[in-house]
Amino acid sequence: MKLEHLIEMANQIGEFFASMPDREEALTGIADHIRRFWEPRMRRTILASLDDPAASAAMSPIVREALSRAREALTPHAVA
Repeated sequence: MKLEHLIEMANQIGEFFASMPDREEALTGIADHIRRFWEPRMRRTILASLDDPAASAAMSPIVREALSRAREALTPHAVA
C-alpha cells in the first residue's frame, strides 16, 4: 500500500477522533485503532514515515502526535 494512501487513511481516523473533547482520549483512540485494524506492514510503513520530514508533514498534527507517542506499542514485533 502506498504511503500517501496510509497517511490519508490515518488523517481520516485522526479527524474522527479529533472531535472528542478529551485530547488524551483522542490520541489513545487513534493509536488503538491503528494497532487493532492495520496489518503489520501498514504500521511499519506509517511509523517509518515519522522519520521523513516531508512525509510526516502530510500528517495532521494529532495523528503525528498519536503515532509518535505510541510508536513502541504500534511497532510490530518479529515472530520467531
